[in-house]
Amino acid sequence: MIYTRKSITMIICFTLVLSSCIGPESNTSTKKDRELLFDYIIEKTKIREAFSPIKNKIMDFNPLEEMMAFREEMINADTDEELFAVLMKISNARRDRHLSISTIDGGLEIDDTTDLAAPIIFRVDYTDDNNYFLFVGDYAKNISDFAKGLQPEIGDKLIGVNGKSFPDFFNDITPYTRYSTIKGLWKSVASEMTLKNHQHPLSMMNDEIFLELEKVTGETYEITLPYFDPDNIDWLDTYKSHGENRYNGFELLLDRDTYDLYISAEHKNLLLIDWYGFQDHIIEDMDFLVDYASENNMLDYDIIWDGTRSRGGSLGAYAVQRLFPKEFKTTFGNVKISDVIPIFIERRERAYEQRKDVLDGGVTELLDDGTWLIEWLRTDVTEAIERGDDYSNNVPFKLAHLPKDSDGIIYPAEKHFTGKAVCLFGPHGGSHLDQFASIVVDNNLAYTVGMSTGGYSNTWEWEEDLVFPLSGKPVVSFMWDIGHTIRPNGEILEGNPAQVDKFIPQGRENYLNYYDLLLKEALSYLNRYAY
Repeated sequence: MIYTRKSITMIICFTLVLSSCIGPESNTSTKKDRELLFDYIIEKTKIREAFSPIKNKIMDFNPLEEMMAFREEMINADTDEELFAVLMKISNARRDRHLSISTIDGGLEIDDTTDLAAPIIFRVDYTDDNNYFLFVGDYAKNISDFAKGLQPEIGDKLIGVNGKSFPDFFNDITPYTRYSTIKGLWKSVASEMTLKNHQHPLSMMNDEIFLELEKVTGETYEITLPYFDPDNIDWLDTYKSHGENRYNGFELLLDRDTYDLYISAEHKNLLLIDWYGFQDHIIEDMDFLVDYASENNMLDYDIIWDGTRSRGGSLGAYAVQRLFPKEFKTTFGNVKISDVIPIFIERRERAYEQRKDVLDGGVTELLDDGTWLIEWLRTDVTEAIERGDDYSNNVPFKLAHLPKDSDGIIYPAEKHFTGKAVCLFGPHGGSHLDQFASIVVDNNLAYTVGMSTGGYSNTWEWEEDLVFPLSGKPVVSFMWDIGHTIRPNGEILEGNPAQVDKFIPQGRENYLNYYDLLLKEALSYLNRYAY
């Protein structure tokens, strides 16, 4: 075959067009592939995402519009770091603390920076809803060795980061931050801004962090700090992160995986519970607690329950049933009907079939062997799919404690505390902690003090490995929120945490004695004025 100049030109043009469609051997593929992938994410978000209208109203935003704003940035992201960064922003635009992206085999390659930390910690001043700011909350004991002899002070206000004013830095870091409430956003920025990891683009970070601080007197100064393995930092620990420091006048009585239990020689018939989270040992630890209290004539004691540093988990109603003497309505949940729910049901059925022969029935008064959940998926949810409903019906949360036809009312356990109770909350944690707080508040089970919890809770998430539509090359793992948590008062919980009875915000002026203030309010409510 003889090739003319014209035919060669046509072949070259055709090759260029074809390569733009199928893409080169690049992790980021082509503009067309990235455009189609963006459209896929938006399309699936529209049909899968269980949006929270009350959250959207509280924060006055439209999640899909926020996501669409990154369309051109994604199409033009031609490096792994740029594409990973914009996918983070697209995911975070929904403002859902549970949802994230992550690397997968064969996908985008990101510098897997091990979490490093600067030897300083910032906290949030929440005292003015219109003027939150960050201040120094802790630092390494030898920080002056790295800061050229300069010594920060607890309460110094952060006014600049890496050559930018703090408001500008805050605006830059917000799109890379997962949050479901404004308090949660500030908490996350405070805890994450001094960390060096792949959750923030490398372009935002240097080998050191440059900080501009302002003393209470108005004097400003600048320090530059390196990053370290956080396990090797010897903190001053002014935040009083340990119970024996937080609870003046209380002594440790029991140390369990789920909680630490304290008593006070000054305050008789009172227990203080420092709660870690709703994790694997919650049932045995709660059983141990009520058995111990029963054997030592403590079930009529008053309780101060501190969840300000708690994590999430599950089976919170099991704890509620033993901590409080009143019946209560538990949280409910549903699923958003979409293309993934039939697959979700299949996976749940496989897991059920594999496990049911070895399950012992759980706790008979509350939990079954998973049959309640499977029956709901096979009946109500399957029927909702066939009808083309937007959502399934609402049932007791994940059918963990009650069957689908229940009204959600749970009664106190045979052994339970009967005294008065105060619960301390804050924005540090959320998820199942949010559910616990909503059960307590909406059912008026205890007096609540501090600040609202993190405000992020759903039933399930759906995680999918994304691939480019044209090249088929893997990209990242992406998540969707596929169900609502319903508070006992009937409201969607996501972005809508229960509010406390006595709002006591943390600020730089009360930071060092913040727990004294919470305890004082709790003891006052319990008529224990000797504190």
